[in-house]
Amino acid sequence: MKLHRILVEAIVDSLHQIFSEQRYADKVIEKTLKSNKKWGSRDRGFIAESVYDIVRNWRLLSYLIGSEERAILQLGDIFGVWYHLKYGDLPNWAEFDGIDFPKVMLRKAIADQQLTLKYSIPDWMHERCEKELGATWETELAALNNMAAVILRANTLKTDVLSLQKALAEENIATEILQDTPDALRLLERKSLFSSPLFQSGQFEVQDAGSQWIARALDVAAGMRVVDACAGAGGKTLHLSALMENKGLIVAMDVEEWKLIELKKRAKRASAFNIENRVIESNKSIKRLHSTADRLLLDVPCSGLGVLKRNPDTKWKLQPEFLTQVCETQRKILDSYSKILRKEGKLVYATCSILPSESENQVQWFLEQQEGRFELLEEKRCSPAIHGYDGFYMATLQKVI
Repeated sequence: MKLHRILVEAIVDSLHQIFSEQRYADKVIEKTLKSNKKWGSRDRGFIAESVYDIVRNWRLLSYLIGSEERAILQLGDIFGVWYHLKYGDLPNWAEFDGIDFPKVMLRKAIADQQLTLKYSIPDWMHERCEKELGATWETELAALNNMAAVILRANTLKTDVLSLQKALAEENIATEILQDTPDALRLLERKSLFSSPLFQSGQFEVQDAGSQWIARALDVAAGMRVVDACAGAGGKTLHLSALMENKGLIVAMDVEEWKLIELKKRAKRASAFNIENRVIESNKSIKRLHSTADRLLLDVPCSGLGVLKRNPDTKWKLQPEFLTQVCETQRKILDSYSKILRKEGKLVYATCSILPSESENQVQWFLEQQEGRFELLEEKRCSPAIHGYDGFYMATLQKVI
């Protein structure tokens, strides 16, 4: 891979925004890629993947340059070490003259013996996950430190998975069908898809396989009344609409209106017309829906520890006190929003976390609080180590009283 200064400058500037200015990596990369229309797809891909990979391995790289505390002041060295490890020799640029590569490789041998350095994870996060997951944590950690696959969901309101695969192949986009996830295709080679006519016409969404499992766990059918109470920008809402064949009603709710505005745009592109958006302004927004829904999806706020492959900057932005706060929020949502269900209705509680404290333990707490009004039908985990996708938890419960 031949280096060009303008690309390296873009990567270093992106890292500065992420670590010095505490901006979100995905937003920074999106802005960076829009800043120069002359970059081709290869250049854009190199910038995005380089930034994500450096963010993913930030602690290791900081250790290798011998300056964990001052790493944000030595972003050129960080890039140089990363590039050397990944691609080999660097160009003979003055910017890289200060890197002592023999020392770097000695430190690398030491780092390979320490999980927190090898897989670049904060000490507190490692301790918390090891405490909750025990012997399985190391394999999950290794899996979470890989790059996320690009997985698509065929929009069955407009196509099917085989037809979509064929149409993508005509655009020189190679995919494979996932046997454990109906309607899903995995890209065999990373490419930008958002300019594809198939995407622009709503034939597919980019959605991880584990995420696709959640809508299916809700067991919806055409004509039902469904509430997606933490809809966000609506990836799962759109999947529910397809599973319901555009029949019935989905009430998509969120506390942030801008997310629902984005959902409205996506729904139009997907031809998903059975969705009604509602902003949660107060508890009254929930009370108005008591005992009205056949199905309820609670894809609750969480730590996001199951999607570190996709959002590696979470490792450096998440703080331990947030876990305490978000667990309290999850319980409040479960207790309050569960009243939306009719008798015999089904609820799916879902998180993108690998931690039982945000998942199984919360469901157990809820069932104890309900004293027989709900029963657990099924629990399911999507494991990064076992399944290769993002980490998700989902529990299907039924209201029996």
